[in-house]
Amino acid sequence: MIKFGALRSLRHRNFRLYFFGQGVSLIGTWMTRLATSWLVYRLTGSSLLLGVVSFAGQIPTFLLAPFAGVWADRWEKRRLLIVTQILAAAQSLALAGLTLSHHITIPLVVGLSILQGLINAFDVPARQAFTVQMVNDRADLGNAIALNSTLVNGARLLGPALAGLVIAAVGEGYCFLIDGLSYFGVIVSLLAMRLDLTVVKKPATRMLHELKEGWSYVSNSPPIWSLLVLFALISLMGIPFTVLMPAFASTILHGGPNTLGLLSGASGLGSVIATLSLAARRSDRELYKVIPSAAALMGAGLIGFSFSRNLGLSMALMAVTGYGVMQDYAASSTVLQNLVHDDKRGRVMGYWTMAYMGASPFGSLLAGSLAPILGVPGTILLCGVGCLGAGGWFWLQFPKLRAALAEPAA
Repeated sequence: MIKFGALRSLRHRNFRLYFFGQGVSLIGTWMTRLATSWLVYRLTGSSLLLGVVSFAGQIPTFLLAPFAGVWADRWEKRRLLIVTQILAAAQSLALAGLTLSHHITIPLVVGLSILQGLINAFDVPARQAFTVQMVNDRADLGNAIALNSTLVNGARLLGPALAGLVIAAVGEGYCFLIDGLSYFGVIVSLLAMRLDLTVVKKPATRMLHELKEGWSYVSNSPPIWSLLVLFALISLMGIPFTVLMPAFASTILHGGPNTLGLLSGASGLGSVIATLSLAARRSDRELYKVIPSAAALMGAGLIGFSFSRNLGLSMALMAVTGYGVMQDYAASSTVLQNLVHDDKRGRVMGYWTMAYMGASPFGSLLAGSLAPILGVPGTILLCGVGCLGAGGWFWLQFPKLRAALAEPAA
């Protein structure tokens, strides 16, 4: 029955609307991610510039996410999300127009990436905090997070593969066009929701006071702080392997956009399997035990991938890596959401966004800088070692964190 099964959170009407609306948009999002990477590498052939563009797209999130988290606690979250979706659609359509008219340049790609980063800085914490508002039964929260992650990675499986075909046939610009149009699926789903707006908090204090209050809440909670540090480490040392995928597909595997799409799709497949296994769990109790082992699995997958020179083996190792990444992401997000009190949720998710997405641009820049020195495989090997270290560090925190991690917020 849906009440007890892996799809149980879909019984909530608002979440169901969001789930299917988001499904339309995410395929376009993943198409744009791959197309942007391939466009930059096609125009420049530089792994360093891959890192620079990724840095430009993510650094605004690092700088603004805590402030955006305060606003997510203050504002009506659906309205904020509608605004971010409209702006994101405009950004993708602008990128499409410039590419299709052959006016695109690397400075323009960097500028539009910065714009998307600014949008994401507000979108991600609001989206994370909005999940609780869409799912009325807290017992279904972990399932909703896992299902949403399944959706993200189902799109990650289809989007890059489709992007590879589109790029090979007609070029990157049509990927950006499809993405721009796909945002309207999310906008329609948000407008169709029926929400209890009495839950919206009205501003009573200055933003800096609320920002300081949120920081105090995070820094004085060892389990929340440890989860944020773990994700900062993984985002700094592990996730940046993705910016090197175009270079790996081209120079190591001697392929083209289709090869890049297959590698990204394989990673997405592993992530889908991971989130389906989490969605099928009957309880979130002791879910925290998954976190260090998932980080270690991600690290092992990347280390193996760095030595591979065969497409089939590389795809298999990408699937292992994707499984580890998503197990870590979904398990940590669920544990964190269960630990956080409702009135601090937006601010905590702002800091989570800063840790998860904000540390990544520095890692991307570091990976792009190290690749010409260590080589692409050597840099990916270093990423894998970093993930193993992060998982080991979190495992060492268990003795002092176990009780708090297993206890949901009041």
